[in-house]
Amino acid sequence: MPAQVCVARIGAAHGVRGAVKLWTFTEDPFAVKAYGSLSTKDGARHFEVTSAREAKDHLVATFKGVTTREDAERLNGIELYVSRAKLPATGEDEYYHADLIGLAAVTTAGVALGRVLTIHNFGAGDIIEIAPPSGATMLLPFTNAVVPTVDLAGGRVVIELPEEIEGDEPDAPDPSRRPRESGDP
Repeated sequence: MPAQVCVARIGAAHGVRGAVKLWTFTEDPFAVKAYGSLSTKDGARHFEVTSAREAKDHLVATFKGVTTREDAERLNGIELYVSRAKLPATGEDEYYHADLIGLAAVTTAGVALGRVLTIHNFGAGDIIEIAPPSGATMLLPFTNAVVPTVDLAGGRVVIELPEEIEGDEPDAPDPSRRPRESGDP
């Protein structure tokens, strides 16, 4: 199956005629109408946006065959995907997350770090998550300084590991541990 890209997530029902809140992950929020049939990640269910209007930070949308509030409520939380092939080409230094996931991550010296697990954005910029062969994952800023090379054809990203990470003190005690107090088990 070709790579699938998540383009939207259905939220709560809106009104009584089957409309839902729809959060889109596309540059143009209304692009979800142009992609035609949207599906669940496993491809088991398909949805067609019949109308959409802009709201505060989302769209209010209706889907073909969804006509009641009860139908709409059952859709809450469903993520909608399209085939990567339906999406427009990216510009220079632009990437779809789906294109990055699974790439090998190596240092600028060629030392293997692991694989790209995912890309996060918690509001302050993109974060690349690297899964090493064992141990905890690494979260690094997805910037040109930290990720100077993305080689899609070669199947890898090159990582310039920061020398120091804010808040990282090598000799500091583990903050998740606290001294035992009397009466502690």
